[in-house]
Amino acid sequence: MNAVNPRRWQALIVLAAAQFMVIMDTSIIGVALPDMQRDLGFSQGSLQWVFNAYVIAFGGLLLLGGRLSDLFGARKIFTTGWIILIAGSVVAAAAGNAWVEILGRGVQGVGGALIAPASMTLLMMLFGHDPRELGKAMALYGAAAPAGGTAGVFLGGVITQYLSWPWVFIVYVPIGLATLAAVPALLPAVQGKRGSVDVLGAIAVTTGIALAVYAIVRAPEQGWSSPATLLELAGALALLALFLVVQRTVREPLMPLGVWRTPGLATANLAMALLGAAWIPMWYFLNLYLQQVLGYGAFAGGAALLPMTVAIMIFMIGITARLLGRFGAKPLIVIGLLVLAAGVAGLSLVRPDGVFVSDVLPASLIAAVGMSLAYIPAMMSAMSGVRPEESGLASGIVNTTYQVGSALGLAVMTAIATSRGATELGNLPRLTDGFQGAFVGAGVVAAAGAVLTLLLMRKTRPMVTDTGTQREAARA
Repeated sequence: MNAVNPRRWQALIVLAAAQFMVIMDTSIIGVALPDMQRDLGFSQGSLQWVFNAYVIAFGGLLLLGGRLSDLFGARKIFTTGWIILIAGSVVAAAAGNAWVEILGRGVQGVGGALIAPASMTLLMMLFGHDPRELGKAMALYGAAAPAGGTAGVFLGGVITQYLSWPWVFIVYVPIGLATLAAVPALLPAVQGKRGSVDVLGAIAVTTGIALAVYAIVRAPEQGWSSPATLLELAGALALLALFLVVQRTVREPLMPLGVWRTPGLATANLAMALLGAAWIPMWYFLNLYLQQVLGYGAFAGGAALLPMTVAIMIFMIGITARLLGRFGAKPLIVIGLLVLAAGVAGLSLVRPDGVFVSDVLPASLIAAVGMSLAYIPAMMSAMSGVRPEESGLASGIVNTTYQVGSALGLAVMTAIATSRGATELGNLPRLTDGFQGAFVGAGVVAAAGAVLTLLLMRKTRPMVTDTGTQREAARA
């Protein structure tokens, strides 16, 4: 047995901070979007690519990142990921037009796709000796993701208001350099193993996801039944089918399909996909509503979402873990998605002359509670049944699912908003009508996730809490 690392808790701070930063990268640009739109020439419909370029690269390459971590060693891939993330941040900050900005965001996503799975591998190495410690470490690490997603909104507002939007990317440079400096002293060196990289599978799944999002984004303009849209969607499906074929035939696939026989993995991933498809569009359009309809500046817009951040942190760290130990994952996922649906439904009632305290604050807090109740139970449910040697793969799959669900959900809700007038800047009634449509769509997705989880997920006993683990007890 390997010796226990005496600096493992300091190392956990580095790993949790990396997870926090990687996920924050999906949200820190939210409040800065209107300024970026004005300076770089994005249209209202194409603006979502500032977000989607990151999450497509991130979600599409997570499995490849996990494989590279196995082959070349987790610490080396963790370091490489930060170097790439820093480089992408510099490109995004220096962008003078929309295409360069999208390129920089994509490069950032590649870096994140290397950092996230390497972090999980390192965490398992540091804490796998003790299930009690592993449970605590996983809870803190798991909370870092949604916390980073929501904290990024406020931080982005502060930076955009008092500096300028490029600084939402520049901030990653000193943080990244500080992280790289801490790696040799805190993170264990990990030997790689012999094997091959499934390059064709990685290309097929990432390109297929990107083409599907592209088709959905362009569908309102081209028409859903137009030859171009149908051809693009058919191409996306063909690429994703190719990915599955490759996984069945290559010797060392990115995603061994046998892992899907793990009880609960498929339904937990479905819940995560629909959670992302509801939460991220809600967050995206709420940012736009605050600034483009209510007229908030960048700082005020970020501050308006700070109560959501606080609510998520309180529930994620102080309440959800206890409820998970008492009731198990399934009830929390179902209730969480229903509460999220209720919160988003409340946001669908926003008005052109709305007031933050009555139109936004109550509904946004309800949505935050729903997200807090569902996220960690879905994550833990996806990983609880796999063998220890498959934990990295399961983590990569569930994170990929969440990111892909986010990208596709945002594309669909943007198409809905566009069809209802969300491109008519300055026309507040039409703009609000478009945002309302997106909120309704996101609420329907969350409610559908709750129903599907209720029907499809097997009932589980509460998590074992006397040992402090976060694994589920035997299936009922």
